[in-house]
Amino acid sequence: MNPDKAIRDIMTTKLVTVTPDRPAKAIQEIFGKNDFHHIPVVEKGERLIGIISKEDLFKVVSVLSLQNPENNHTERELNRLNAADIMTKYPISLDPDDTIGLAADIFLANKFHALPIVEDDKLVGLITTHDLLKFGFNSPVIEKEEEAFEEEA
Repeated sequence: MNPDKAIRDIMTTKLVTVTPDRPAKAIQEIFGKNDFHHIPVVEKGERLIGIISKEDLFKVVSVLSLQNPENNHTERELNRLNAADIMTKYPISLDPDDTIGLAADIFLANKFHALPIVEDDKLVGLITTHDLLKFGFNSPVIEKEEEAFEEEA
């Protein structure tokens, strides 16, 4: 795997995004119907303002159910929340020309698994730890040439 390769070569560009006013219940449905774990939150078309992970949503639902264990108000409370209430605001983002190695370093140093890719203040993609694993295991292994060592006389 070449850690100096640009993120643009492996990032996901077909994204599902939501606006900050999207109801949390609708976000729950998006996650339920799809196999991804992160949804960027954008405003004015493509300007990134946040990101929501499945784990973020799970924590909100969990807290709501713990607050009302006898009454099932979780659905009603979830309908009152929107993306802006549960998103991580202004997440770390990278440029498409940043390296895969930089993305890997950021993932290793933090507890998140997705980085939005922004170019000219516009969301253009997303890279995940899954993308890095897929790239690493699909890349041809570069074998170093064995050097011949001569004994000194």
